[in-house]
Amino acid sequence: MKAGNRIFSNLGTTVFTVMSQLATEHSAINLGQGFPDDNGPDDVRAKAAQFLEDQPNQYPPMMGVPDLREAVAQHAHRFYGLDVDWRKEVMVTSGATEALSACLLGLINTGDEVVLLEPLYDSYLPMVRLAGGVPKLVRLSPPYWELPREALAAAFSAKTKAIVLNSPMNPSGKVFTGDELAFIAGLLKQHDAYAICDEVYEHLVFDGSKHVPLMTLPDMRERCLRIGSAGKTFSLTGWKVGYVTGAPGLLGPISKAHQFLTFTTPPNLQRAVAYGLCKDAAYFKALAASLQRKRDKLAKGLARIGFEVLPSKGTYFVTAGYATLAKPFAGDDMAFCHHLTTDAGVAAIPVSAFYESEPPQSFVRFAFCKSDHVLDEALARLERHFQ
Repeated sequence: MKAGNRIFSNLGTTVFTVMSQLATEHSAINLGQGFPDDNGPDDVRAKAAQFLEDQPNQYPPMMGVPDLREAVAQHAHRFYGLDVDWRKEVMVTSGATEALSACLLGLINTGDEVVLLEPLYDSYLPMVRLAGGVPKLVRLSPPYWELPREALAAAFSAKTKAIVLNSPMNPSGKVFTGDELAFIAGLLKQHDAYAICDEVYEHLVFDGSKHVPLMTLPDMRERCLRIGSAGKTFSLTGWKVGYVTGAPGLLGPISKAHQFLTFTTPPNLQRAVAYGLCKDAAYFKALAASLQRKRDKLAKGLARIGFEVLPSKGTYFVTAGYATLAKPFAGDDMAFCHHLTTDAGVAAIPVSAFYESEPPQSFVRFAFCKSDHVLDEALARLERHFQ
């Protein structure tokens, strides 16, 4: 029998699915996969139900319903001062992962180099390779995840087509500073390259920090594609509604890729997200404040148990080292996560899953986007197990 696609045939099942299945099998609390355990805002869900009944349910426009595209443009202006033409510069996708795929397939030619920052979301590498791109990996390391400027500059060349920039960054919780963004912008101008900006956690930023889109920096408006996610902004990860903002010349070929991936997204969900993006600023502030409180609860509990808890300035996640535990664990981080799930009843994700090779050792990622009683029970289980 002839083999399937060599890229996907050689991939294993994503670690998020593996750990979630293991958590289910062992009745463990799932702090691995990053999804909230509430059901999203009542008013946004009510709008989705209303629009299902009183608005058309046939094919919406391929680029997205006008209501949502206008709302995305208004949102960009309200929060970041960006002037966006919704008719030419906004496209709706079936989730941010589809947006990333469309951007890579629409921009990359065979042999183009794409700079990727490790740790990275696990879809980046296979999609770059599927598009014919050549990944150029640059490593950020715990505990502070500083941008290695010399290594980053060395990764750029005349063959560089783009960098994929995730800020706030999964799994590290890093929010790139203004100086770091300016350095990246300088490399893009120097090498005539683009940036695919994965900004799905844009409203999940803590401790008074602010998310700054790379697109807002001087000379970056025509070089950046900005990806957002209703799933993260409204705790509705199952809806799979994403959106891309970019200059018409960039968005054109990306829209051609999108039309042959999912073509479109459920129209009632699009219209409900449009409503959500127009919510008062108090909603977005309360979302960040709530998650910051949950982060602090989990971080303090893990530190009390003996984990080395690393700073998290954004996202749903906190990274913790287990080498400092009173009971040493001899295995790697995948074995440790398996042990946590089966023996302690709490699932986490090994940080090695976010690196292609030679990952940092003894670190795991916990998700804190859960109800307080779930976090309390998870910490109680871990405390009983390790003490």
